[in-house]
Amino acid sequence: MKIVVIGGTGLIGSKTVERLRKKGHEVLAASPASGVNTVTGEGLQEAIAGVQVVIDLANSPSFEEKAAMDFFEAAGRNLFAAERAAGVRHHVALSVVGTDRMQAMGYFRAKLLQENHIRNSGIPYTIVHATQFFEFTGAIAQSATEGTTVRLPTGAFQPIAADNVADAMADVGVSEPLNGMIEIAGPDRAPMNEFIARYLKAFNDPRSVIADPQARYFEVAIDDRTLVPDDGARLGDISFDDWLKTAARNK
Repeated sequence: MKIVVIGGTGLIGSKTVERLRKKGHEVLAASPASGVNTVTGEGLQEAIAGVQVVIDLANSPSFEEKAAMDFFEAAGRNLFAAERAAGVRHHVALSVVGTDRMQAMGYFRAKLLQENHIRNSGIPYTIVHATQFFEFTGAIAQSATEGTTVRLPTGAFQPIAADNVADAMADVGVSEPLNGMIEIAGPDRAPMNEFIARYLKAFNDPRSVIADPQARYFEVAIDDRTLVPDDGARLGDISFDDWLKTAARNK
């Protein structure tokens, strides 16, 4: 099968490309560095010609609402025009568990716009909603740091390893389109503050965690429902503690 992975050189993209190639598929890792730019349209038609599947893993370079809106609007318009012209049979996109519940933040309003464009494109599709990546826990800690403390919400959290996200994206990419959404998450669920405290301890970080039910996840107030999947989600097989051991050893 001939597959294009948009954002194919990023964290999830590079892992997804590797998995698909090992399965014997012909895969193009598309990115601006390789001359394929979904925002400007540069190189897009040439990259997608003869392709059966497009896996879109690109993300806005900014969380600011206008920048994210402009990115997903332009990228979607250009992608779907090229896909329709090429007769693409399956469009796969990575999005976020809880997107519809985090509309207080402009970035997630832009993600919902992206999803609506996908649903209305006329191209068979599957949207994969993933929980936050283990690899992003350090950035969450940094965003919530006040001096030597990290103030975090207590809402439920169920992050997933990037390797397990790539496993799912590769599997979905070679499956029949659902014309719907699936959810993926890690195997462990606990309050967000507990995950971040375990992360800091594993890296011998001296900052202390303050559990505050009123604290926000970036700009969003969360509860035990906001960031976790519904029943029936596909769960990864890499635990947070196992990932921490490897990450701390390789730092």
